[in-house]
Amino acid sequence: MHSAPRSKSPLQHRRTFLAGSLSAAAAALLAGCESSSTATSGSPVAPGTVPAGAIAGDAPEVPELRIGIIALTDCSPFVIAHEKGLFAKYGIKSTISKGASWAAIRDGLHNNDIQATHLLFGMPFASTMGLLGAPKRPVVIPWLLNRNGQAITLKADLKGKVAADPKALKPLVDEAKVAGKPMTFAMTFPPGTHAMWMRYYLAAGGIHPDQDVALSTVPPPQMVANMKVGKMDGFCVGEPWGTRAIGDGIGFTAITTQEIWKDHPEKVCAFTEPFAEKNPKTVKAVLKALHEASVWLDDMANRPEQAQIVSAPSYINCSPETILGRLEGKCDYGDGRINNDLPYMIFHDRNCNYPQAKYGLWWLSQFRRWGMVEGTPDYAGTVKRVLRADIYEEAMKEIGYSHGGANSEPETLFDGVTFDPADPEAYAKSFAVNNLKG
Repeated sequence: MHSAPRSKSPLQHRRTFLAGSLSAAAAALLAGCESSSTATSGSPVAPGTVPAGAIAGDAPEVPELRIGIIALTDCSPFVIAHEKGLFAKYGIKSTISKGASWAAIRDGLHNNDIQATHLLFGMPFASTMGLLGAPKRPVVIPWLLNRNGQAITLKADLKGKVAADPKALKPLVDEAKVAGKPMTFAMTFPPGTHAMWMRYYLAAGGIHPDQDVALSTVPPPQMVANMKVGKMDGFCVGEPWGTRAIGDGIGFTAITTQEIWKDHPEKVCAFTEPFAEKNPKTVKAVLKALHEASVWLDDMANRPEQAQIVSAPSYINCSPETILGRLEGKCDYGDGRINNDLPYMIFHDRNCNYPQAKYGLWWLSQFRRWGMVEGTPDYAGTVKRVLRADIYEEAMKEIGYSHGGANSEPETLFDGVTFDPADPEAYAKSFAVNNLKG
């Protein structure tokens, strides 16, 4: 991992110098003044806002944080909070650290090389439960970063043969299996979101992801390069890599994940449980900064600037034009289909950030379905430990933000199957394609 440089604007040079020269509390207060100044040029920082840390005893316990990200569009809340001085406003001197893979990010969190991080929904559960070889170390989610914005890409040879309906893929998978050369599909981390979307898509077409095809793990920025050299038939990853595959002429979007499940949970802001318990003011300061960044991100007028900022080599390292289209809901699938009204990635709207328990229950039902746990997991206990709505609610109360609260309504995915969070075990057992154990 390496540190991303801060913005080179005169304002931020000044902030960096002062932060190293003054006490943490004084730096926080001054940073707040600078953020207010930034607000006049379009930042969401409200003029007159009093930063946390300006009040005696309210400062974060840990004023300097290294924050992990992966090169994906949905790292934007961290980057914007950093670049717009919002972490500084709440008393945090931030360093953004880009990781090479999700495993590297996880290990960095556990080793305290980073203290807060961009993470796949699913990874904190796997870590807390010690699944699939992960060290058993509790990780908490007090904030959902975004919804939507991933895609399943298939190689160009499959254009015209397969699109959104995975049933069209089944005969091709069967043919390859009989020939002794199973088709290969990549995802980014076994218990993470891209793995679950890929598994769900294949299984909805009658394809068993553990028996009919090969699944491989590839870091997000390396997906396109691996498809170029013929290492895979398809992959699931976050943007902008699906769009990049189309631009490079090597693949097309079969389906976006928001078409599989509109407004599905995707990435989170995570901390280790010991860090969150020991440093509650620090965690809340991060959430408050992310809140302001997320409000700014969901103002569509800011999306071109967002794409420009996160495109930098220290973040995504991709052209802003490649990033921007799908952020605005414009989707060229690369096989002749175009949808300019696609539900786009959101960071704040529709109660996006509330750590809803039902999403944790859905995830555990998929761990159960795919044999990642043996027997019935402790659904309620695990979800309560990992998804920390109490921290989220407390932080939002302190800045006077009225959120939408908990939601336990059923969810229906693209195959017409409905998930009722009141009975996740029955849901897990209801699928014809499964790998149930115990």
